[in-house]
Amino acid sequence: MFEIIQSGGWMMVPIILCSVLALGISVERFWTLRAVQIAPPDLLAKVWSWMKNKQLNAERIRELQDSCPLGRVLAAGLVNSRHGRQIMKESIEEVASHEIHAMERYLNALGTVAAVAPLLGLLGTVIGMIKVFSEIMIQGTGQASVLAGGISEALVTTAAGLVIAIPALVCHRMLQRRVDEIVVFMEQEAIKLVDVLHGDREVVDNSEARK
Repeated sequence: MFEIIQSGGWMMVPIILCSVLALGISVERFWTLRAVQIAPPDLLAKVWSWMKNKQLNAERIRELQDSCPLGRVLAAGLVNSRHGRQIMKESIEEVASHEIHAMERYLNALGTVAAVAPLLGLLGTVIGMIKVFSEIMIQGTGQASVLAGGISEALVTTAAGLVIAIPALVCHRMLQRRVDEIVVFMEQEAIKLVDVLHGDREVVDNSEARK
């Protein structure tokens, strides 16, 4: 493996750095962007229970804010619910925009790696071919080992760039899709809360609905 990397020349250094960056971002984001951690499916039901039992106080709202991103979105709506539907929606949207920005953290960097890695490989290919033609001009076509070294450098960097770019692109698309799904779920939960507090929807007890 080391021989292959070495044969790729100095262009393998930024390509390897890209691979480390892509791996680190992918692992961190897949661990962080767990739907159960960001938007627990039973959180709104817990809020309904607090409201039904008249337990929704400042302490419960602080607990909700500290729980997860969806909790912070719902807490913002609850705190501003007395100011009317429009103000409540605006406060939810403001907090949600911050949470979405946090969820999309590093995704642009991952997408950049996916775009740049094959270009670095292509640059390595061009450099390798320039070396090949330079040697041909100096020594002619009789030195097969020299020509093979330049061609090898060109092919190794191209392959390395693609090997990094393809998984990085796949991870970027998967993570972006996960963020979109979480955002849609959070939006649905927030709309339910707004509708219930302002009389457009009734609270449905899930346990009774399943009977």
